[in-house]
Parts: sequence; C-alpha cells; structure tokens
Amino acid sequence: MSAVLALTAVSVIACALVAGVFLAFSDFVMRSLDQTARSGGIETMQVINREVFRTVFMVVLVGMSIVSPVLMALAWWQMHGAAQAWVLSGGALYMVLVFGVTVAGNVPLNIRLEIMSPASPEAAPFWTHEFYPRWTGLNHVRTFGAAAAACCFLLACLIPVHA
Repeated sequence: MSAVLALTAVSVIACALVAGVFLAFSDFVMRSLDQTARSGGIETMQVINREVFRTVFMVVLVGMSIVSPVLMALAWWQMHGAAQAWVLSGGALYMVLVFGVTVAGNVPLNIRLEIMSPASPEAAPFWTHEFYPRWTGLNHVRTFGAAAAACCFLLACLIPVHA
C-alpha cells in the first residue's frame, strides 16, 4: 500500500469521526440545550466550548486541516484519474465546509457566547435569535462536509491501483 493510499484510508476514518461528533450536535445536543432553561443551555455550551480544546476530537478536527492539503498535494503528484479527483474533492470539502465554516462561522459565535454571563439580559436573546439558529445551521454544513469528505476519500481508496 502506498503512503498516499494509507493516508487516504486514515482520512476516511478521521473525517467519519468528525462527522459523527458534528451529527450528535446537529441531531440532539443543540436541541437539548435549547430546551433547558436559557441560562443553563448557555452555561453548558460555554463549558463544552472550553472543554473541547482538551479532547481527541480537537486533535482530529485540526489534524485533518493539516492532512487534507498535504494529501491533496500528494494526490496531485502521485495519483491519476478518478482516485486523484476523489482525493482532491475530499480535501477541498473538508477545508471549505468543515475547517473553513468552523473558523469563519462557529468559532466567532462561540467567542461571542463565551464573554456573556448566562444570566445577563442580552444572553437569552443572543442565544435564541443568533447563536442557536446560526451555530446549528453552520454545524449542519460541517456535518455534511465531513461526511462527504469521508465518502470521497473512501471512493478514492476503492479504486484499483492500476485505474
């Protein structure tokens, strides 16, 4: 097995793991937080946003933002045809829909939420009208992006080496 194929196979698993975490938030975590007392949901999300930096998830999420461009460069030089196209597509999907959306969308919302006192008068309206709907919508995009990237990388792995 070539190094690029091995890295592509690892990327399938990494992207699928990222998609799974994002899916949990899109499917039930955010709705659950929204159904609690507003200050409780805000405080819990603040704790989650602080704790995520000490997790394996963060290593995988950020790691794939490094691996994806490297894998794309390797595919550009070492692969051909459909396998190359699938790797380039998977890397682009991850970089734009996962990492790009995280950095440009979810993180700024998390920063704004972090500086609020959960019981402050502005916290509940911010959660209800900005944070919850925007963060969750952006998270749906990240979920799709990570799952689609995993599928692209998987398809690249399934193409015979001689193809």
